[in-house]
Amino acid sequence: MSAKVFSIANQKGGVGKTTTAINLAFGLADKGLRVVLIDMDPQGNATSSLGLEFKEGGSVYGPLCGEGTIADKVQPVASQKNLFIVPSEMDLAAIEIELAQRENYLMQLKDLLESLKASGDYDAIVLDCPPALGMLSMNSLVAADYLIITLQAEYMAMEGLGQILKVLDTLKESGVNPDLELGGILMTLFDRRVNLAHEVVGEVRKHFDETVFRTVIPRSVRLSEAPSYGQSIFEYDGTCAGAYAYRYFVEEFIDRFDLKNG
Repeated sequence: MSAKVFSIANQKGGVGKTTTAINLAFGLADKGLRVVLIDMDPQGNATSSLGLEFKEGGSVYGPLCGEGTIADKVQPVASQKNLFIVPSEMDLAAIEIELAQRENYLMQLKDLLESLKASGDYDAIVLDCPPALGMLSMNSLVAADYLIITLQAEYMAMEGLGQILKVLDTLKESGVNPDLELGGILMTLFDRRVNLAHEVVGEVRKHFDETVFRTVIPRSVRLSEAPSYGQSIFEYDGTCAGAYAYRYFVEEFIDRFDLKNG
C-alpha cells in the first residue's frame, strides 16, 4: 500500500509546527508505523530536535537538483526503530532560487516522492515545511495528500489561516494538486488560563467543525525544552501534559487517516 504524505505547515513561525512534526512522527513510529520525516526547512529545527547534526549532502537538496534520489537520503533515527529522517542542511536555502528557474518547478518534490511512496517500505511520510509560503513549502503542499495546519490559539492566527487555505484552494482548482485535502487543523500553544484562547478555539471549531482535531496542544515549558536536548517529548518527559496531549493526537491521527502498519 502506498504511503500517505502529510505536510505540516503554517506560514507563521512559532506556532508549534516543527514540534508537532517531530512528535507526530515519533509517536506514529512508536505505534509500529514506519515513518519518514523529511525536514524541508533550511533552519533544520526538526533535524536538531531529534538529536541529529546537519550533514552536507544529506538533505533533499541534491535530489531536487537532479542528483540521486530521496531514498538515498533516508537515514534511521537511533532512538526509535520505526522512524527515519531526511535531514536538512544549509544548502537547502539555495533551492528556493534554483527551483524557480526549473520547468514544472512546483512538481519537483512530488515527482521525487513517488518512488518512496510506492516502495511499500513506509506507511507515512511527514513533511516539516518552512515557516513561509516559498518554493519549498509550495513543493511540499503539491507533494502532499493532506495538509495539516498547526494553529496557535490567539486572535492573529485566524488571519494566517485564511491565507494558507487560499493557497490550498488555488492548488486544487488549478489542477496542480487536485487531490490535496485539508487533513485537519491542530490547535497549539493553548493557555487554558486565557479567555481569548478559549474563544479562538471555539471560533475555529465553529467554522471548521470536525476538521479541527479534538486534541488541543497546551502551552508547555517541557515541550519547548525537549528540542534543546535532541529528544521528542515522549523521551524527554513522557508524563507531562504536552506528552499526554501528543499521545492523544497520535491516536486521533491514526484513526482519522486509517493508518495501519504493513
